[in-house]
Amino acid sequence: MSRTRPPRAGTSDLLADDTRQEAMRPLAERMRPRSLDEMVGQRRLLAPGSALRRAVEAGKVHSMVLWGPPGCGKTTLALLLAQYADADFRAISAVLSGLPEVRQVLAEAAQRFAGGRRTVLFVDEVHRFNKAQQDAFLPHIERGSIVFVGATTENPSFELNSALLSRCRVHVMEAVSVDDIVAALQRALEDGERGLGGQGIEVEPLALREIAGAADGDVRRALTLLEIAAELAADEGGRITEQTLLQVLADRTRRFDKGGEQFYDQISALHKSVRSSNPDAAVYWLARMLDGGCDPAYLARRLTRMAIEDIGLADPRAWQMAVDAWDTYERLGSPEGDLALAQVAIYLASTAKSNAAYAAFNAAKADVREYGTAEVPLHLRNAPTRLMKQLGYSKGYQYDHDAEGGIALGQTGFPDAMGERVYYAPVERGLEIRLKEKLDRLRASREQARKGR
Repeated sequence: MSRTRPPRAGTSDLLADDTRQEAMRPLAERMRPRSLDEMVGQRRLLAPGSALRRAVEAGKVHSMVLWGPPGCGKTTLALLLAQYADADFRAISAVLSGLPEVRQVLAEAAQRFAGGRRTVLFVDEVHRFNKAQQDAFLPHIERGSIVFVGATTENPSFELNSALLSRCRVHVMEAVSVDDIVAALQRALEDGERGLGGQGIEVEPLALREIAGAADGDVRRALTLLEIAAELAADEGGRITEQTLLQVLADRTRRFDKGGEQFYDQISALHKSVRSSNPDAAVYWLARMLDGGCDPAYLARRLTRMAIEDIGLADPRAWQMAVDAWDTYERLGSPEGDLALAQVAIYLASTAKSNAAYAAFNAAKADVREYGTAEVPLHLRNAPTRLMKQLGYSKGYQYDHDAEGGIALGQTGFPDAMGERVYYAPVERGLEIRLKEKLDRLRASREQARKGR
């Protein structure tokens, strides 16, 4: 049986197909920078004359880890590294790729290296690879068969193993500023080859800044928002109006990683704002974390810890207020219960601070470790039986209520091997002012009584 071959596509047909495919690509992908000069942001890292820029422009690229937030240009920089070095570019994602695929990509890179050509291997979300998968890259980096470029939004110190880090330089990339994102949007509007130039799109500068601000440091996201706005504007004469922006930016969200470094940075900022008596900063960071989807019960627990650790006995009411706010949230839920957390955060930041009890407990624990199972002094022991009394248990104990002033000054409360200790040093703030005055008098009297013996 004879088969009829399909007609071969002509050159004009292939060019038309390429044009259609290019038009179907998202604006963010079409506008991806083709040179270092086209990149926005990263002035510190890629400034003219900087070490990395000189290396890239000379084609002398090295293995590296790019650490930064989404949309800051990590993938683009990896592509430019391969372009300037005249090397093949291969990309894998730690989310989608397993060890078999990694080994295949590495084997292909080794073959190209044997033929005299280098490979820039871009590994997106590299922190999601486990230790065994990360170790697979090591011999290839050492031989030079790949230029490894790992991209991560997480702190490499915690997420990447030390062997991989020792073979790569870590470059920190920053979220792109609003001004730089506006410049990228303006370029997309003017570019008739890859962007929206020639489509007659009209947009006010303030609207561009609103889109840039909503992108939250992410250039890719900003270009996507602009593309959506332009599609909506096509039905309104090509003008991006305030009404258009209301539709596009209705569900704007901010960057927040509930389990990553950003989460711990923000809870640290909240705790330190409370400690430094800055209620305005404290309520801001609380609002940021609630806005990002942090579990309010976690925040309630941390606020209670702050009340114990940083306010302590300078204002014992703070502890109860934190517990009450926690209980209130459990009863009301969000959003009503969020206000209870905000109120306690403001109060904790505003009231007197003391870590004296916290420091005293840590000092006592240190002595427990040092002195081990030191014997309880006989006068402090309980003596419920005749034998125990005959052995001297409770002998010499002075009942404080019978002593003058209600305190028996001539007896110690510590094991004989330790001697008297002072752990708790009240601060001269809040209620601890009065506690300090009382304890200073008692400690002086006890010292005098011991000397008298």
